[in-house]
Amino acid sequence: MSLNTQIFIAAVIGVVFGLVLSLNPETAFFSSSLYILSLISSIFIGLLKMLLIPLIFTSIVVGVSNLQASGQFNRVWKITALCCFTTTTFALILGIGCAHLFSVGQGMDIGIFADAMQNHQTPDTLTPSSFLTNFIQNTLINPFKAFAEGNVLAVVVFALLLGAALIKGGDRFQSVRVLSVQLFDIMMMLVGWVMKLAPLGILALLAKLIATEDLKVLGSLAEFALVVTGTTIFHGAVVLPLLLWIFGKMNPITFFKGTRLALITAFATSSSSATMPLSMKCAQENLKVRPQTAGFVIPLGTQLNMDGTALYEAAAALFVANLIGMDLSLTQQLIVCLTAMIASLGAPGIPSAGMVTMIMVLQSVGLPAEAIAILLPIDRILDTVRTVVNVQGDMMISVVVDRYAKQAEPQSTELS
Repeated sequence: MSLNTQIFIAAVIGVVFGLVLSLNPETAFFSSSLYILSLISSIFIGLLKMLLIPLIFTSIVVGVSNLQASGQFNRVWKITALCCFTTTTFALILGIGCAHLFSVGQGMDIGIFADAMQNHQTPDTLTPSSFLTNFIQNTLINPFKAFAEGNVLAVVVFALLLGAALIKGGDRFQSVRVLSVQLFDIMMMLVGWVMKLAPLGILALLAKLIATEDLKVLGSLAEFALVVTGTTIFHGAVVLPLLLWIFGKMNPITFFKGTRLALITAFATSSSSATMPLSMKCAQENLKVRPQTAGFVIPLGTQLNMDGTALYEAAAALFVANLIGMDLSLTQQLIVCLTAMIASLGAPGIPSAGMVTMIMVLQSVGLPAEAIAILLPIDRILDTVRTVVNVQGDMMISVVVDRYAKQAEPQSTELS
């Protein structure tokens, strides 16, 4: 039985058990059950928090250092990076905008997360200039202090710098690069072990939520799923085709006809990595992207370009904030966007890694990691749609990059 199936079954059992408990709130069975559920959920969430910082650090160092070979494709790399940044930024703006427009979950004020929030101090709203100052002061700090305090953004900045240094150093730092890969593999092994507890942890979190809170949260969850799905489809059906038409000079209908096989496979597998061979085949044979461009852009985009994921994580953070009655300031929303963009870069294509990066986004503004219990039951369904958009974005960028690379060929031999 797959992990997704186990989590789904556990979620159903958790909801049913929570409903049973809510019918007898004054009994000893109720209090004893809540204690056991709290213990199980605390262990599960604690283990995920424990792995968050080392997993994020090693994954970013390895991801950046693996770009060493991109020197021979200097122009292609720059255009690819610009395209990834642009499409992800549009996705984030769309996700945040729709979350505000529909205000899903507002007015719920779920008290179950009060304990997780009690030690968090919400920063005051800052001006743009003071935001930059505050950001620098909280990210450019001693990396060991950042590790100890769980300062995610500071760890990310240090990891990016270290990865860049490994690229610059070349073969001199080969041993450090190998060590980074091995540490990342170890962290993924540990995540795999923790994920064996995921069904039990989700069961406990959901049962506790249903037993102690208003059942209207389930209606808000369904509404959130509809909003995110609609927003993601809009990004894939309108925003990306428009960018393709403007910068790639390709008819969107031609694009969708040529990529149909890859998009259907992405929907069925919910895996950008598994779809990558078909993405490259469609790009080369149907979209006429040159092999050297497709062979560089699409594998890189599979790791770095995840519009659907960034959109979902940004919208989910605002949804959770509405549920618990926390009003995110403009500063905090900027931090959510930045963290969601970073979290979508290079995350391994497995459910457990997505869960950890979602915790990263939530904790960047002090939202409770326990809130993933609300999101996980619908995550598998939403994952199918956002994976299609992720794969679509990779192939779209390959068309744009190939067009600009061809234009530069007479003046440059970088692609020869």
